[in-house]
Amino acid sequence: MKRKHTQSKSYGRWALAFAAVFLLAAAPLVSFQQKEKSVKPGINDTWKSDNIEPLIGILEGESREIYRERARLAELVNPAAGSAIADIGAGSGFMVELFSKMVGPSGKVYAVDINPKLLERIAARAREQGRNNIETVLTRETSVDLPANSVDMVFICDTYHHFEYPMSSLSGIHRALRPGGEIILVDFNRVPGQSSEFFLEHVRAGQEVFTREIEAAGFELVKQHNVPYLKDNYVLRFRKR
Repeated sequence: MKRKHTQSKSYGRWALAFAAVFLLAAAPLVSFQQKEKSVKPGINDTWKSDNIEPLIGILEGESREIYRERARLAELVNPAAGSAIADIGAGSGFMVELFSKMVGPSGKVYAVDINPKLLERIAARAREQGRNNIETVLTRETSVDLPANSVDMVFICDTYHHFEYPMSSLSGIHRALRPGGEIILVDFNRVPGQSSEFFLEHVRAGQEVFTREIEAAGFELVKQHNVPYLKDNYVLRFRKR
């Protein structure tokens, strides 16, 4: 009986040691997932409003070059017929509707946003127009809530600087993209001494910083598009590594 008791104690110590090693190995991953700090707390408060008419007025104002040049921008993005594309920060959905026409009935467009009222409007317009290839996705600020390997392309237009937890969101985008999938990033030029005070205050960083963040998340920059019709924005194309 004494030998059996000793063996039991030895086994217990071994089990505890194994558990400790496992927990230590898992700790960095748990820490990263739970502790990414907001890069700009409160940046999305306005865009969570239930009163969406003022938001639509901003998004679809003729003074906004992205809205004015939406057709040319869609041509530049050029999602293939039958492909799946996600518009992250879809807003009022004007790009979603253009992409829906381009990918066709055998394709898919995910309209991803943090505002359920804007998504309800997109879904209602899709039903009115008979566009069955549009699916709305209500997302959290720490993710994009898309299924793994679900899209060929991700479009992020004047939205990346609103990513409050960019590394967590980029991780979700990386999972959602199929092998060789692409990110098309459109964001504001932020150049001290050149950009307006609004852009300098509102946009947390410039093109070089955003490029480094996206590359660090498992993407490679493959092209900076020439967009002379856009004065306030640049357009970058990344590919999943």
